[in-house]
Amino acid sequence: MVSYILNKMGYAVLTLLGVVTVIFFLFTILPGDPAQMMLGQNESEEQLEIVRAKYGFDKSIGTQYLYYLNDLSPVSLHSKNASDYTYLSDGKYSALSIVSLGNTDLVLKAPYLRESFQKSGKSVTSVIGDTLPNTFVLAVSAILIAINLGVILGIISALQKDTWLDKAIQVLSTLGMSVPSFFSAILFAWLFGYVLHQYTNLNMTGSLYELDDFGEQNHLKLKNLILPAIVLGIRPLAVVIQLMRNSLLEILQQDYIRTARAKGLREFQIIKKHALKNALNPVVTAVSGWFASMLAGAVFVEYIFGWNGLGKEIVDALNTLDLPIIMGAVLVIATMFILINIFVDIIYGWLDPKINT
Repeated sequence: MVSYILNKMGYAVLTLLGVVTVIFFLFTILPGDPAQMMLGQNESEEQLEIVRAKYGFDKSIGTQYLYYLNDLSPVSLHSKNASDYTYLSDGKYSALSIVSLGNTDLVLKAPYLRESFQKSGKSVTSVIGDTLPNTFVLAVSAILIAINLGVILGIISALQKDTWLDKAIQVLSTLGMSVPSFFSAILFAWLFGYVLHQYTNLNMTGSLYELDDFGEQNHLKLKNLILPAIVLGIRPLAVVIQLMRNSLLEILQQDYIRTARAKGLREFQIIKKHALKNALNPVVTAVSGWFASMLAGAVFVEYIFGWNGLGKEIVDALNTLDLPIIMGAVLVIATMFILINIFVDIIYGWLDPKINT
């Protein structure tokens, strides 16, 4: 098991390195001067040179790439010269020195995602830290809706096979898979947040926390979670229904189910005690993958509903070409996706030792 975990971690590091490389070169070759993006239209040539030197924009692409890897690495090298980009300043890094090598320090630190171009020098880490929890709450809520409702509808569809109810559930499931999230978001916001607002009391837009009428305190608004969570959960819901139905139909044909029926057990007891647990295996597999995807797939849903999450932050950063936030957000999402998949692989390896080989 230990070698299996180390092997997975090795693949994760290589994958993450590839993601970092693609992100860096993709956004570095974009037209435009990052120094001008940071200073706006009132810059002077002298100010531009200072900013370029401070952030390493005056170096070659290869050197900038090494600087970026050094910033992201938890073990990194830093110069003792205050004029160098890698100078270990308290404003940039929170680090613990390991060893001093002449004019260079080897340190242990948290990954540094740099500073926003548009938010007055605010660190990307703080921006992501403010928005990622909201996206996480939205993703968890959506996946819980998909699991609970999907399992119930999947069971009903399997037990009512080939009836009008089964066909209706299958049509709705197929429709849920086919309709894009951004269209569902617009439709739900307009219908339930505007047309039926007097009955639902739901808003077209809103986030988890909102300022009061005096603009002084943030208040929790759980009702704003309902519509975006439902919209984000529609596609995984459709997948769970199909998987649950097909898996349960297959399980119900097994010999041990026939034996249970022969013993006179009621259908509800057979489903609950014998069939449901085994039928859930493919559902668990799908849910683990969908949850990781939701962190990236929430972009359009958050933007349309005005949900103050990482997805909306990415769209805002794209509109203003705030490259550090875009790069940092994509990197964080990729890292979480990789870690979730490693965790799932480890669980499978523990449940089925044959996978380790």
